[in-house]
Amino acid sequence: MAKKKVTAVAEELLKPFLDREGYELYHTEFVKEGSDWFLRVYIDRPEEAGSEAWIGTEDCEKVSRFLSEALDEADPVEQNYYLEVSSPGMDRPLIRPDHYRRALGKQVDVRLYRGKDGKKEISGVLNDFDGERIVLIDEEDKRWELELTEIARARLAVIL
Repeated sequence: MAKKKVTAVAEELLKPFLDREGYELYHTEFVKEGSDWFLRVYIDRPEEAGSEAWIGTEDCEKVSRFLSEALDEADPVEQNYYLEVSSPGMDRPLIRPDHYRRALGKQVDVRLYRGKDGKKEISGVLNDFDGERIVLIDEEDKRWELELTEIARARLAVIL
C-alpha cells in the first residue's frame, strides 16, 4: 500500500477516537528506516485546551492501543511495521499551515534548502504567516520573508 494511503487510513480510523478523547492529530508519517517500516502518529491537545495540557505516556499508550486494534481489524498495511505514538515534542516541527498559525509570536528555528543572505539557518520570532510565506524577526531585528518552498525544516525553538 502506498505511504499516503497508510497514513490516510490511520488518520481516518483515529479521528473519531481522538475527538471523543480530547486529542488532536498533529501529524502522521509512514517511513522506511533501514529495513524496517514505521507508522508514526503524533498527537497533541487542541489549542483551546491551553498551554498546560501536555501529552503524557498514558495518552500515547491509550491512542496506541486503540489504533493498533483498529489497524489489525482494517489490515491496510501489507508489510510488517512498528507503530509509534508520541507527542510532537517541545521542538515540534511546523509542517501544516495550522502549525505555523499556532506558532505565531513564538521563537522558531528554520533551515533553508539554499542559503539566503549568507545564512542557511535562521532563528527568530514568527511574526506573520499568510499561507504561502512566513515572516521572521531575528535577534538583530532583521525581517526575513521566506516562502514555504524555501524551507527545508521549521521547528519551535526550545528556550531554556
